[in-house]
Amino acid sequence: MKIAIFTDTFTPQVNGVAKTLDRFTQYLQKQNIAYSVFAPHHTTEDHFVTNVNKMKSIPLKLLYPECRLAFPNPRFIKKELFQFQPDLIHVATPFNMGLCGMYYAKKLNIPLVGSYHTDFDAYLQYYKIEFFSKMLWNYLKWFHSALQKTFVPSLETMQQLQKKGFQDLYLWGRGVDCNLFHPHYDQDAFRKKYSITSPYILSYVGRLAPEKDIETLLVLIKQTTKKRQNDIHWLIVGDGPFAGEIKEIMTENITFTGYLQGDELAEAYACSNIMVFPSPTETFGNVVLESLACGTPVIGANAGGVKNIITNGATGLLCEPKQIDSFLSCIYTLLDHPIKREYMGQQGRNYALTQSWDEIFNDLVMHYEDVIQNRKAEMLA
Repeated sequence: MKIAIFTDTFTPQVNGVAKTLDRFTQYLQKQNIAYSVFAPHHTTEDHFVTNVNKMKSIPLKLLYPECRLAFPNPRFIKKELFQFQPDLIHVATPFNMGLCGMYYAKKLNIPLVGSYHTDFDAYLQYYKIEFFSKMLWNYLKWFHSALQKTFVPSLETMQQLQKKGFQDLYLWGRGVDCNLFHPHYDQDAFRKKYSITSPYILSYVGRLAPEKDIETLLVLIKQTTKKRQNDIHWLIVGDGPFAGEIKEIMTENITFTGYLQGDELAEAYACSNIMVFPSPTETFGNVVLESLACGTPVIGANAGGVKNIITNGATGLLCEPKQIDSFLSCIYTLLDHPIKREYMGQQGRNYALTQSWDEIFNDLVMHYEDVIQNRKAEMLA
């Protein structure tokens, strides 16, 4: 089997889509399944990456500067596809690279599947451009109607798309590396590294951008540090357009680490008492599962894919989006009840141990094989 992947975001960009695709290509390599990725070039790259073809690109400055707008090279892509001879094309995003993958799948008669990763419609309200909603849904429905299968990360997302009339939807969940993300990191060493002396560490991990409901997060930081300034220290892991504003407003009882990866990221989860994640726009919520794997309960928004990960009262607590008082009540409840917090941490770890990347990717590859065999059957009919 040979797989060509077209995506508008890929490592070293830091987001759920890029991290999932990077993990998937590692799986394909381990399974000796040939793959070729077509993605935008990123400014931090200065070396060749095996099996990854990078296109010239520019940053999306107005909406999402960390992501890139690719300028596909048709002659180069066509040449690479002819040499590679893929059995299937997977389009992971619906923009320039995704459209390019769709075009060549049709032109070269290659089976085409895709995935839906981002709740673009929910983003619109945070960027004050809700008037694009109908146009956006019409476009996304048209794009995905050309795919033999569309893979979605959560049941919540599947139900949302089904209501919009999308068809041929299949669940492609997310896993977590429980050998990397675990509870057994050195708390004392971590606190010393970041000069944290407060009894409790509350963390937020993710992009500092409007669609993550950073406004709610900022209010929570202000109120908790005001009410319990000697008890609480916030750890903000991530970056984005709101980073500068938050740093100007909050100067005490808070540490900004920027983006972390690998052991440093896992350590941040494991050494936190609670992870607070108010974002209501997640189609899955990778950071939530990572936190649970580290034995740290999550207080999250009862929306999107997050509500499919957190079992309310068992692995964390769910609050209605933007409900400040509810989030505050949950924070104080867990801080004041260490036995409950420890129980949720254990339950979260137990749940994460059942979420194996290999099983999830095995299932995806079986779907690939099904699509390829169906195309062969159609050609013989």
